[in-house]
Amino acid sequence: MSINILWDQQAPRGIELPVARMIEMILGRETRLLEHPFLIDGYNRDRDQHDAQKILDRLQDTFTRRYSINGPLLLVTSRDLYVTGCDFVFGLARSASSVAVVSTARLGNEYYGRRPDDADLIDRTAKEGAHELGHLLGLGHCDNPECVMFRPRTLDELDRKRKMLCPACKEALDS
Repeated sequence: MSINILWDQQAPRGIELPVARMIEMILGRETRLLEHPFLIDGYNRDRDQHDAQKILDRLQDTFTRRYSINGPLLLVTSRDLYVTGCDFVFGLARSASSVAVVSTARLGNEYYGRRPDDADLIDRTAKEGAHELGHLLGLGHCDNPECVMFRPRTLDELDRKRKMLCPACKEALDS
């Protein structure tokens, strides 16, 4: 089963293929880049952010139902995301419908006043994408801070993660 990756038209360009290849390496699953126009829902003017749950609703309705896309589907967007009760999220997955979203808004160095670096953006996007896709493939959060399935709450925690699954998560994915 292939992993489908949809790149939002406003998401950073030129890093799609490196991110997809890195996700393939981490999860050991073939990836496929999709090209479809997609309307991003859930903008909250008061927060200047998008509700990740509403984006997943639209993904589920549009791609899994209307276009019959089979297999896990990840949307990469540049919109800043939140869920109720959190200031922000790097990404979110809905296992029941096999859809996930990752935001690059807080993954780039420039958000933190640092010098832009595509290598950092690719690394972070791939790790967060693999994390959300891991949920779609049946994995939960991991306590190992170096495992891609560890739940990062800060950019530093995301950067500390390695581009791999720990042995326990790898075994769970393979079984």
